[in-house]
Amino acid sequence: MDAGLGSSSDLQSQVEEIEALSAIYGDEWCVIDEASRIFCIKISDDTCEPKWSVCLQIMLPEDYPSSAPPIYQINAGWLRGPDRIKLSNSLEELYLENVGESILYLWVEKIREFLIERPQCANTVEGPETGRAVTTEEEDEDWDEGSIPDYGALKLTTEQAHLFSSSSADEELPPIKHGEAVTDRRSTFQSHLAPVVTPKQVQRVIDKLYENKKIASATHNIYAYRIYCEDKNTFLQDCEDDGETAAGGRLLHLLQILDVRNVLVVVSRWYGGILLGPDRFKHINNCARNILVQEGYTETMDEASRTGGKSRKPKSKKMK
Repeated sequence: MDAGLGSSSDLQSQVEEIEALSAIYGDEWCVIDEASRIFCIKISDDTCEPKWSVCLQIMLPEDYPSSAPPIYQINAGWLRGPDRIKLSNSLEELYLENVGESILYLWVEKIREFLIERPQCANTVEGPETGRAVTTEEEDEDWDEGSIPDYGALKLTTEQAHLFSSSSADEELPPIKHGEAVTDRRSTFQSHLAPVVTPKQVQRVIDKLYENKKIASATHNIYAYRIYCEDKNTFLQDCEDDGETAAGGRLLHLLQILDVRNVLVVVSRWYGGILLGPDRFKHINNCARNILVQEGYTETMDEASRTGGKSRKPKSKKMK
């Protein structure tokens, strides 16, 4: 099979698989970034109370399923140590047993089987985390709080918190870039981006953006950032919904999947009076992705796609 036919065949297989998964799992299946083929699915064990849940993040390389595996990340705060390793190994073994075939349905059901077989479910007191954001009155009817992990509930450690304690006025203001505005049913979305290496710079950029009367008047200014600490091989990262429930978590989710670092992305939304439902998340993430592409932050992900899902910086795929 020549490369052109292979690429066309892979794309068709991906489209068919995504359509099938969407039909099978309904609201549990979430499109994070359609253009980059980034998806998320929530998997729960309904036999236990409280429920055990796992969020599986997936990025499909161009040559999946013919010759490359999906890039994946398992998000579950309670899943640690040997259990996490066991689950990851079972997914990778399942792929090796089915090389060249669509694997996502098998992965989802393997995770569900793993949850059902957990012997501790009857005794556990751990339940789903509750988010700190308050749902907006205008759109609370279509929010599914379990569609992605609640990154907004993450707390800074004491060691990290002192970085915010003093004024950021002495920090150099990084250059701020602005994306193209997108309007849908009278709601307008616009992204802003700045390179940052300290939390004080994050605050400096946000303060500067709010000096702009138009940005300050936005209904929501959603943001997320990731800062890589090379000496500790870890990340400082956080997000803010600014009243648009779960939007900050979805934005941070996108930054993590794309493995971008040392960057702050802000998306302003001016609400136009017409409910957009889940489309609002699509516009927020698409605006964010477009400015990341525009400023060259997605090259690592593009390389991962070309090399069969293997990034040169695999550690940065893991949440810290």
